[in-house]
Parts: sequence; structure tokens; C-alpha cells
Amino acid sequence: MGTPLVVITGASTGIGRQLAHEFARHGFDLVLTADDDLLDTTVEEVGARGTRVRGMRADLATYAGTMELAERLDALERPVDVLILNAGVGAGGPFAGQTSLHDQLRVVDLNVAGTVHLAKRLLPSMVERGSGRLVVVSSTVAGLPGPYQATYNASKAFVSSFAAAIAVELRGTGVTVTTVLPGLTDTEFFARAGLRNTKLGALSFKDDPVRVARQTYAAVVAGRAHVVTGPAYNWLFVLAGRLLPDRLLARVHRVFSAPGSARDPVVG
Repeated sequence: MGTPLVVITGASTGIGRQLAHEFARHGFDLVLTADDDLLDTTVEEVGARGTRVRGMRADLATYAGTMELAERLDALERPVDVLILNAGVGAGGPFAGQTSLHDQLRVVDLNVAGTVHLAKRLLPSMVERGSGRLVVVSSTVAGLPGPYQATYNASKAFVSSFAAAIAVELRGTGVTVTTVLPGLTDTEFFARAGLRNTKLGALSFKDDPVRVARQTYAAVVAGRAHVVTGPAYNWLFVLAGRLLPDRLLARVHRVFSAPGSARDPVVG
């Protein structure tokens, strides 16, 4: 058997970048994809390990961009052993206020449609071979209605439900599905989503994306159905989403996600 191949979306920064380093450390070949100039830097860094790595620019928020990526992967004429659907974007601010329709729809197009589209294109060949691993990066906010980041939290609820459902469908096929639930992680997400002036953006105890990547790798190779990464208290967010009423969860979330809340007391 040849060297296994992992495809990682959203690989230019943050968790995706560290996942690239982690899988490279364990001897995988890599295809890294993102839609920004930082992808080239990540490809160079990972390649410096002696790993065979290829960068493919693609806008997975568009049907055409996702189709193009799938076709380029087909052209490699080698199986994708691990598909990590990590690409995602947020849009902080009031949904009915100054946030644009374009930004809100891009959250849905990338986080939801892009995830479903690429999974649909690549999963059938894994099932046909009887082996493969699908990894869907969700979030501990998947069960929390998120005022001022309404589409983002909803998108993570979608991909968590989606991954859990197809994991059951794929039992016995040799293909595993792992849902990754990171908590607050120290990445570029908060700046890009316009959340730096919120308590969420200002909190200092964000998790290290290196740890998220290492815990994700361990869960994927073990074939686990899901993993909550980071400190143990991240389980509190997951359990709260399962046990508490949505209205209460939304009101608590609002304290931390409201624009300008970084300047306010935590309770008030």
C-alpha cells in the first residue's frame, strides 16, 4: 500500500493549518485547500518537513469552486484516505442590522453547502473501496442558538447533525465519520468574523489549535464518532446545548456575542 492521502479544507490558517502539520508529522501525503494567499505559506511550511504536499486554491462557498476542486482531486488518480471538512467562516453582528446579506449567505454556502457538496463527491468512492475516514469540524456552539452570529451557530448545528446521520448510514462499510467539536480556539476566526469587540473575541483562555489538531488526529485514527477537543469545560457547552432550553441559551450567548460587549462587565 502507498502513503495515505489526506485532503484538508480551510487549511491556510488556524485549526486547518495545524491539522496539516499533525498529519504530515504522521507520514501522510497532503492536499491542502483554501481561498486565500496564506495557503502558499502553509504549503511551504508543511513541505519543509519532507512531506509531499500540494496546495489547491478553491472557493468552496461556490458550486463551481467545489466542483473544480473535486475534479482536480479526481485527476490525481489516487484514493483520498482522509477527507477533513474544516473550511468555515462566520459573520458577527445583528442579522437584521448592518451585516450584509452576502456575508450571511456566505456562511451558509461555505459551512453548509460546501461541506455537503464535497462529502457527496468524495464519499461514494470511499464506500466503494471499503475504507476511508470523513472528518467534519463543527463546534461546541452547535447546540447553542447564537445571537449576533446566528447563521454561524446554525451552520454548526447542521454539520453536526449531518455528520452524525451519515455516520450511522456508513456503519459496516469500512468508512468512519468523526465530528470534531472545538471550543473557543486561538485562531484568526474572531477577527475575520468581526467578533474582536465582543467578549467571545476578547476572552484570553482560548484553546491552542495545536492541541485541537493532536486530539483530532487521535480521534480520527481510532475511528471515534466524535471528539470534544480542548479543556474539559468544553463539555459544559455541549451538555448545556442538550439539556437547557434554547431561549435561555440564546440569552446567555448574547452576553458574550453582542457587539461592543468586550467593554462591558461579564454580568449585567
